[in-house]
Amino acid sequence: MSKLQLHGNVWLAADMHLGPNSPKTAQAFYEFLHKARREASALILCGDIFNAWVGADLAIEPPSWLAQAIHHFRQFSQDTPLFFMRGNRDFLLDARFAHYVGAQLLSDQIILKTDIHRLILTHGDELCTDDLRYQRFRQRVRNKHLQHWFLKLPLRWRLAIAGGLRQRSHQQQQQLDWSISDINEQSAIELLEQHGQWLLIHGHTHRPSFHRLHRNEDSDLTRIVLPDWEFDHSTPTRAGWIVLEQSGTVEMHRLHHPTLRLTLKPPH
Repeated sequence: MSKLQLHGNVWLAADMHLGPNSPKTAQAFYEFLHKARREASALILCGDIFNAWVGADLAIEPPSWLAQAIHHFRQFSQDTPLFFMRGNRDFLLDARFAHYVGAQLLSDQIILKTDIHRLILTHGDELCTDDLRYQRFRQRVRNKHLQHWFLKLPLRWRLAIAGGLRQRSHQQQQQLDWSISDINEQSAIELLEQHGQWLLIHGHTHRPSFHRLHRNEDSDLTRIVLPDWEFDHSTPTRAGWIVLEQSGTVEMHRLHHPTLRLTLKPPH
């Protein structure tokens, strides 16, 4: 698994779903970027930055919503290290676009080391293993040959296909058993044990909280879920991020919620 070493106060956010139909969410997120630029030592965006991503050529003559995002990312990365991860909505993000806005594209799963913390960081959709239909779809669209073929299509075709897939996904989510859209805890435990880690942070599920993963009677593992962002299509509005403080404390900041603070210590 790839490793990333960062120092200072590291901020994490996910699931902004930026796109043409979420201007209020985008504005709230850009205000957050301004705050993070002043206060964070580094920022990692852990997937679903965009509601859909159909190829880097979308940025050649970007629509207004994307031009605004590019501007804010470039402005941020002038002062503060910025990192992108892919999510289930923007799995076609590539290093070219990340470099274009001054960011670094990370692998889908990494071991993140800070001054105090050591953890696995991922978007999280690969751990929703109870949702067999989604996992079959995920395996198909992550196929490099299929992606190569898709990116050869005209941009307008790709946008139309992405729109159709989003609509289909929305309909399926409405019919989906809420329980299987969360991660499978055993899959999370196996991932942590495989790499000798005890702390997992991910997004995707839109269920922000601190969770204990009960491996056995003597040792617990910890899972932290990042908040999602939504200001345009539902109430109450939602937003949030996590700060890995240099002191060792983990803070979860959520809109309309008090800040949660935990000092996590490795299990013995």
